Amino acid sequence: MKVLHLISSGGMYGAEAVILNLSRILNEAGHSSEVASFSNSANPNLQLHERALQEGLQSHLIPCSGQVDRAALKAVRELVARSGADVVHAHGFKADVYAYLALRRTNTPLVSTCHTWYDTDWLVTLYGRIDRIVLRRFARVVAVSDEVRRQLLAAGVREDRVRMVRNGIDLRPFENVAPALRVEMAAGDTPIVGLIGRLAQSKGVDLYLEAAARVLSSGAKARFIVVGEGPDHATLERKIDELKLCGQATMLGRRDDMPAVYASLDIMVSASRQEGLPMAVLEGMASGLPLVATAVGEVPTVVEDGRTGLLVPPEDVGALAAAIGQLLHDPAERARMGTAARQRIRNEYSADRMAEDYLRVYNEATSSIRKPAER
Repeated sequence: MKVLHLISSGGMYGAEAVILNLSRILNEAGHSSEVASFSNSANPNLQLHERALQEGLQSHLIPCSGQVDRAALKAVRELVARSGADVVHAHGFKADVYAYLALRRTNTPLVSTCHTWYDTDWLVTLYGRIDRIVLRRFARVVAVSDEVRRQLLAAGVREDRVRMVRNGIDLRPFENVAPALRVEMAAGDTPIVGLIGRLAQSKGVDLYLEAAARVLSSGAKARFIVVGEGPDHATLERKIDELKLCGQATMLGRRDDMPAVYASLDIMVSASRQEGLPMAVLEGMASGLPLVATAVGEVPTVVEDGRTGLLVPPEDVGALAAAIGQLLHDPAERARMGTAARQRIRNEYSADRMAEDYLRVYNEATSSIRKPAER
């Protein structure tokens, strides 16, 4: 099977991690998985392209200017023809729309993975609605959560074309890793609590910082970090100042050594207001970390309250702070939960399982294109 992944990437986040994990496993199994990223004139983020090349994957850049670039449409068609792709797998609104417009008159089957939609403003809401209309024309559409599946069906995507595939990760990069960040921060024996994710309102980083302030005001000893990039960076830096967390809470920005970051943490926090199944949660659990997480989206399906972590209601800073404090004061409970978390990922959320699921989707998509009734 030859697969070409298409994405307009804004950094190394969940969709990008899925592409790398899936491509790595597929190629090792004798298939061919290539990556194509839009190099957007306004924000030419090349992290995924660079990471793919570092891992030995075939990776392509598609120059793109503005919202609808005819030259980019032509470039997508030509790349698909050159690659001989059996399936084009799009990730996200822009990739979905460009894949459809570029390939609608060809017999190339289209697959999309819908990670989630965030209706944070009118423009993003509009993009999400257009995306769901376009997806009606795809051979198969993958939802990563029950919530996304319900949204797709409500938008008119045919039920027989929707498949559920939960995210999975390759555990190997997270095994036997040195805790480099702990040395870098000169943290000594002080516990480090971390949130990893895009710096956007949906991720609840502001709630995490407020919880950190409460934990520290109770007398607990800890260092709090945030890893990631995004539009709210400046706002969150100001919040750290307002909460008087300077020196105790640190924004680390983008990191290219995430296994070492996870290995440096004692507790991982997911404070999201809205979520699908975040890759950062899976990676933290694969690293043997106990989770404190808001019970949103698919998070409760992987974080078992009291066994692999602690679940709290969204938007509840008090509950978030209490859960973090509970784990900070009980190293034995942290160790027990971390061990259970790693085993759960190994048993149920491996990249091998995800790749098998996607191969079934790809085979269905290529078969469906030959059936006139499904066109």
